[in-house]
Amino acid sequence: MKGQENPAEDALILLRSRIWDSSFVFTSFSDSPDSNYSKLKFMISSSVTEACNNSALLLGPRGSGKMAVLELVIRDLLAEHVDMISVIRLNGLLHNDDSCAVKEIARQLCVEHQLLFSKMASFDDNSQFMVAMLRECGLAHKTIIFVLDEFDFFTQGKQRLLYSLLDAMQSVMSQAVVIGVSCRLDADQLLEKRVRSRFSHRKLLFLPPSKEDLPRLLEHILSLPLDMSLPPDYAAEFNAKLHCLKHILADERFKEIINALLNSDSTVENLLRFLFHAVCQMDLESGFLSLDNFRTAMSSIQRQPKMEYLQEAS
Repeated sequence: MKGQENPAEDALILLRSRIWDSSFVFTSFSDSPDSNYSKLKFMISSSVTEACNNSALLLGPRGSGKMAVLELVIRDLLAEHVDMISVIRLNGLLHNDDSCAVKEIARQLCVEHQLLFSKMASFDDNSQFMVAMLRECGLAHKTIIFVLDEFDFFTQGKQRLLYSLLDAMQSVMSQAVVIGVSCRLDADQLLEKRVRSRFSHRKLLFLPPSKEDLPRLLEHILSLPLDMSLPPDYAAEFNAKLHCLKHILADERFKEIINALLNSDSTVENLLRFLFHAVCQMDLESGFLSLDNFRTAMSSIQRQPKMEYLQEAS
């Protein structure tokens, strides 16, 4: 088999796919009760099991994993509570107009429940339909999760969408969760008074990984599984050499690489980009990662083509 002839190629393909699989990356922190994954999952699952309404904001810089963690939570809850959850997704860059947003909610609800959608319906008609669906789903013990990405764009204008949605959730007959996602830390302060009074003010802050979490995250992403098609001896040797990363972190040369990376951009997205470059530099003949791979990856990320062109100019 090809994997047995050159297991390094299969390992390279596996590591590349892992790095860009956000659901796999963030499972490394899902077992901690203090993680945002655990807090968010507990909040939404409580709404599903206890038939109550909730709202929360996920705040943090771009690339910090807000949507990745939310999608991971939703995926796990859909598997645990079959036919008890419906998900409506909106994006402020596409649906910042209230009429457009409510129409999109009505369209997704019609698709979800196999109903006929009317493109000619007005804002009031779609709002009444949304309230009626919230009531019907509540009676059927089905929770509707509203995901509002780029939440701060929904706060522009009269905020009729947010008011209609949160006001409908005041009824004991409704069963819904509103999750706003924004890179603005003051997103809740953009809400009007009438909207803010109906919001639960739950906020989860997504911070870049700390230097203490970095070794565990590296090992989680870069360790090869022992129960796949890769030769067990190769995978075991690869992981044995990889575990030395914990000692390499104490190396001043590796510290300089990591510090430079975190100082320039400490988000998870930038870390994954760095790891992807490092993995691509892996020597297929030896089949193992080395410190030189990370050094080369750092140089590749820090390249400034414009400055290089200026240096060559006479």
